[in-house]
Amino acid sequence: MSRALRVLVVDDDFMVARIHGRFVEQTDGFEVVGTARTGGEAIELAAALQPDLVLLDVHLPDLSGLEVLERLRGQSREQGRDVAVVMVTAERGAAAVRAALHGGAMQYLVKPFEYDDLADRLRRVAATLATLPGAVGHDEEEVDQATIDRAFGAGRQAVVPQGLPKGLSPETADLVLEAARAAGEISASETADAVGLSRVTARRYLEHFVDIGTAEVRLRYGGTGRPERRYRVTA
Repeated sequence: MSRALRVLVVDDDFMVARIHGRFVEQTDGFEVVGTARTGGEAIELAAALQPDLVLLDVHLPDLSGLEVLERLRGQSREQGRDVAVVMVTAERGAAAVRAALHGGAMQYLVKPFEYDDLADRLRRVAATLATLPGAVGHDEEEVDQATIDRAFGAGRQAVVPQGLPKGLSPETADLVLEAARAAGEISASETADAVGLSRVTARRYLEHFVDIGTAEVRLRYGGTGRPERRYRVTA
């Protein structure tokens, strides 16, 4: 990558925006150029700063992030340059996800999440932008089908199936779910101790339950370091 991708962070929660900005700065090839707390501010800053990428929340105090997404698309056409958008939100509704997909968002990441989750999406976006040569204003340049397939494959992540992902077993999944139910709220480390798994493996099961809507996760902030992810069974 010849230069860092310029990122605008949009979130109405100051603490969350700062954490997301820090995650972006930790990722090679990306830099934060601005932070917006409202939809209107996001549109104004996008026009002024012309970022390469916008991290966009759905729930903003003035406009829906989905409306901001639509306006950013129109703004890009007027300015003659594209901007990539990654939705970063607690909104899990299928209608919102469909609207983001049809509106041109390249990724959709549900809050809360850890650094690796966001870094993965950022790298996918960078891979897509690197795959397609040229920029707006060079639309006459043609690409072959293989390049198109790579771009679309790198740009979006497949929907997690309802079945267990490869490497996870139904028996262990039942144990993890039972431990989470019994605890009321549990961390990956506590789950690992209760079931006899590694912390990484326990987190894979817990995140799967979050993905399919069986559990929810919240961040518990301590004095220093990364926030702890706490899981609660909802179904």
